[in-house]
Amino acid sequence: MQVHTRWQRALGLLAALGLPLLVNAQALLSGNQFLTPQLQAMQQDADANPVTLWVEKGQTLWRNGCQSCHNNPDTLRTSAAQHPRLVTRNGQTRLVNLEDQINLCRQRAGQSPKGVEDDDTLSLSALLHSIGKGQAMHVQAPADAAGQQRWQAELAQGAQIYATRLGRLNLACVHCHDGKVGAALRAEVVSPGHPSGFPVYRLNWQNLGSIDRRLRACYSGVQATLPPSGSPALRQLELYLKVRADGMPLDGPSIRR
Repeated sequence: MQVHTRWQRALGLLAALGLPLLVNAQALLSGNQFLTPQLQAMQQDADANPVTLWVEKGQTLWRNGCQSCHNNPDTLRTSAAQHPRLVTRNGQTRLVNLEDQINLCRQRAGQSPKGVEDDDTLSLSALLHSIGKGQAMHVQAPADAAGQQRWQAELAQGAQIYATRLGRLNLACVHCHDGKVGAALRAEVVSPGHPSGFPVYRLNWQNLGSIDRRLRACYSGVQATLPPSGSPALRQLELYLKVRADGMPLDGPSIRR
């Protein structure tokens, strides 16, 4: 009931901003519910689940670095559910997701930043998502008027991307993740596309990947020009997806085909 109440509030926000209301209550389903029984069994078995390797590495990285500032990782239990968010650094404001934030922390500690798909970055992301499992996704606009205006503009851009036809296949996100939920597409069952299960270990990647990588794969799937990793468009789309799924619990890291 709480999930649907928060979902209704999210739809109210989108309506107030004049953004498309594309998702329905029946589609508030995690991607984990679309896994085969074999993949569900693998995901539930810590010894068979490859994600365990990244979570364990994240624990080691935490002890060797993050712990000096943040103590126990439980202090950041809600962090994964509350990104992306607006961050101002050196006079510039931009949307950052959790992997970006991990890199900002590196820079504050005097270290060189690493890529979004760097193994250390993904390991820390996997750790924080695993600790945040069960937390309701809820990204909020800043409290100040200027921040709210900027946040709403970023959200509007994300909604526009979601509804815009792209690539040689001339498809938008909405055509699959609202219009074809449950249908078979290229040997996969189409899910609503809610971002609750990231980062994900995809069998066809043989690796863990962030939401950034998955969104770029969707661009590739419709034969569109890929936005650069970490681009504003990807962060705007992620923001819209989080608002669209407001109130859903995190259930990642996950396995996908």
